[in-house]
Amino acid sequence: MARDNILLITTDQQRFDTINAWGNQSIFTPHLNYMAAVGISFPNCYADCPICVPSRTTIMTGRRGYESGVISNVSHEAVMRQDTQRGLTLPALLTKAGYQTCAKGKMHFQPARACYGFEQMRLPLDYMREYDGKKDSARPKVHGVGECEMEPVLSTVDTKDSITTWIADEIIDFLETRDPLCPFFLWGSFTKPHPPFDPCRDYWALYEGISMPEPVYGDWSEILEQTPQGFLAGCYENTNLHLFGKEQLQAVRRAYYAMITQVDYELGRILAVLREQKLDETTWIIFTSDHGEMLGDHHMSQKNLFFEGSAHVPLFLVPPAGRMAARTEKNLAEIADLYPTILHMAGIPVPDHAKGKNLLEPLAENRIFYGNSLDSNFCVMEDGVKLVYSARGDHTLLFDLKTDPMERKNLAEKPEWQEKKRRLWKLLLDHTGKTRPQVLEPVDREEPDCPEAKFRFKTIPAPRFPGDMPGRWFGFHCKDYSVDTFH
Repeated sequence: MARDNILLITTDQQRFDTINAWGNQSIFTPHLNYMAAVGISFPNCYADCPICVPSRTTIMTGRRGYESGVISNVSHEAVMRQDTQRGLTLPALLTKAGYQTCAKGKMHFQPARACYGFEQMRLPLDYMREYDGKKDSARPKVHGVGECEMEPVLSTVDTKDSITTWIADEIIDFLETRDPLCPFFLWGSFTKPHPPFDPCRDYWALYEGISMPEPVYGDWSEILEQTPQGFLAGCYENTNLHLFGKEQLQAVRRAYYAMITQVDYELGRILAVLREQKLDETTWIIFTSDHGEMLGDHHMSQKNLFFEGSAHVPLFLVPPAGRMAARTEKNLAEIADLYPTILHMAGIPVPDHAKGKNLLEPLAENRIFYGNSLDSNFCVMEDGVKLVYSARGDHTLLFDLKTDPMERKNLAEKPEWQEKKRRLWKLLLDHTGKTRPQVLEPVDREEPDCPEAKFRFKTIPAPRFPGDMPGRWFGFHCKDYSVDTFH
């Protein structure tokens, strides 16, 4: 019996509410709308560590960040080497099972050229090297805006020479030149809408005159100086967004939306090739993002936080044509679910270490979600109630997403929510004690949030407004082609 092909498509830093079909009437996403119409939609998917390398490590290994220890972009080499040697990375298992395995686009592996089970890869580094030889006709990314900065800028190349078009071309090239006698697993990984926010001019022009949604603020974040500063540490370190005015924030969002639309329109080319090659009849398509982007919500930017803009991502599964009816799965999903789901699609047994769920089966209604980012930002969520904690500054916030989906009302001090807060605190402390005990210390007094707790989080001083973070890094990359972080 012929086995299905699997096409995994990811974007970088795309938040959940950037889908027209999911209610955003300020953005153009016709092909994501198509996926929503014909596939399985997961409107409640989260990243357990919303940072590039941890999420990609989770996709590759099936291990959440707090399980593997990869909770930052510093390095994942030891974990990836070990799993590759044991034949447990996703492409290693698929290659062994007879799949042709290929990666096109941003992998953010360390070292950059390590394949970790893929038979072949083409990276943004190859795009940059290729265009070094085309300086007379096209020079990408010579605008000077870094890989973390939020200031919008127009691309220095036309659409045909952009990295987004190049990655789509590479995906299409594989689909047209693959080995037709074996199934394939292809990971097509777009670098956008990760900063720099440098859309091509024609996509910037599409949004002329279209009003942008304004950032969200809550009763706990109305005034920048009074917002819990520990949550702003990464923003201060990597961006200037906290200095922007209303019109500047609108321009940032316009650039962000324009880049998402360009990726979406390239998806149209990929879907067309699948149909022309009759691969739509035998190919599963999975679309998601590694994490989101705060985009000014609560004065914040970038990722690594467990607020909705950062940790909540889109997810679609499109089955082979005619295989099953479209539906929406509203229960909670995670990035960690991709590994077992893809192995199920390929008919490969799932290794015991993978604790994610098969997304082709109904998900549990009462699933508990845990998150750890940088050993400083933590989260626990149960039945739509989310507790977020920053050890930097010792800040606790509590939200009921069922009635407050954008986290405007902090319930942490409300008397009627104390029992629920204590339960979530106990869950989080127990879980952290099992997975990352090094971030805890014995209590020397009774903790009001969790009186029975024997441990508490080690705390770090919060930055002082307006952000006294040392060692600021705005993502400056010019010629360092050893690191796969060109966007």
